[in-house]
Amino acid sequence: MNNQKWLSISFLTFFFTWGVFVPYWTGYLTLEKGMSVTKASAIMGAGMLARSFSTFVIFPYLMKHTSYIRVIKWSTILSLFVVILYIPASPFIALLIITVLFSIVYPIILPAVESGASVLMQTERIHYGKSRSFGSIGYTVALLIVGAATAIWDEQAILYMMIGGLAVATVFFMRPAPAILEIIPDKTDEAVKKPGLRSLFATKGFPVVMLLAILLQGAHASYYNYGFLFLDDLNVNGFYIGVILNIAVLFEIIFFTQADRLLSEVRISTMFLIAAIGSTVRWILIFLFPSTAVFILSQVLHAVSFGIAHFAFIQYISKQLPHTKIAAAQGFYAAFAMSLSTAILTFPAGYLYEISPGIAFLGMTVCTIPAIFIVLATRNRLAY
Repeated sequence: MNNQKWLSISFLTFFFTWGVFVPYWTGYLTLEKGMSVTKASAIMGAGMLARSFSTFVIFPYLMKHTSYIRVIKWSTILSLFVVILYIPASPFIALLIITVLFSIVYPIILPAVESGASVLMQTERIHYGKSRSFGSIGYTVALLIVGAATAIWDEQAILYMMIGGLAVATVFFMRPAPAILEIIPDKTDEAVKKPGLRSLFATKGFPVVMLLAILLQGAHASYYNYGFLFLDDLNVNGFYIGVILNIAVLFEIIFFTQADRLLSEVRISTMFLIAAIGSTVRWILIFLFPSTAVFILSQVLHAVSFGIAHFAFIQYISKQLPHTKIAAAQGFYAAFAMSLSTAILTFPAGYLYEISPGIAFLGMTVCTIPAIFIVLATRNRLAY
């Protein structure tokens, strides 16, 4: 199996499970395990904190002592073992402990695969967007299959789909991987021994790039948490809500398949600028025109607000950082841009949503508009 295909299947298998976990797990805890919304939210909130700690602290530590593929392999195996514990568990404390444990091991798979992708971009010249599009496909397939499975059976199907997905991922990651990902770091290498964050933030442009990533990914808080409710308030049928939300993923897939070709010569700062402007337009449109048609139109901009911002960060670390710093950068990105920023902004977004649903989306421009000015103020001085 060539390296491009290996990476594509890695993204496909992981994001299939991610498509089960992210949209459905709160529902599984409430509908199948009998938790109240408050208790389920507390469990998931504790899991998100554990996820942030794991990707920020544990993942970079592991990457200093072992290979990418070992981290991916053992994280997947442990995730499968822990998720099976949900079968007999029902008390609140038991579910809380299991979720925290699961959130420590399972999210490590993503930055490990993403870091491996960056290394393969540096050494093997693989096309990131082409492989990453398979992740979006896996996520979409999971949404459709789980939706059908729960309609035919019940919410217990969510757990068994997760177990099945992780079992398939375990089998795949036991197969031979790209040789570069099997290499164990040399502990005598000064670049490996240097403190990750201190070394990272001393890299020209990295603090600004990370700040932009945090702002632009965090700006999706209202969409991720209240997009379903927004459409429900517009009296959209539940089936069509699922279809509408999948439009964003569809355009994300299209974008990633073409990203390497379209943006290979585009500056990182220009990508962030496009993402910031597109994101601002997206949230303002939903605020000004609270209708189903405009929301559907705004879904097209997900390829800009999320896709281009994510691609810009990946391009930056693959082009500007040595491979010894990539894992630490991915861990920081996973913890702060993809987890904590969204979690923190969820609280004010919820307050604004109670005032007016449209204002919750408009409020996200508090992140995107400053991002525009940060890019304009720093792009020439930092040359990123």
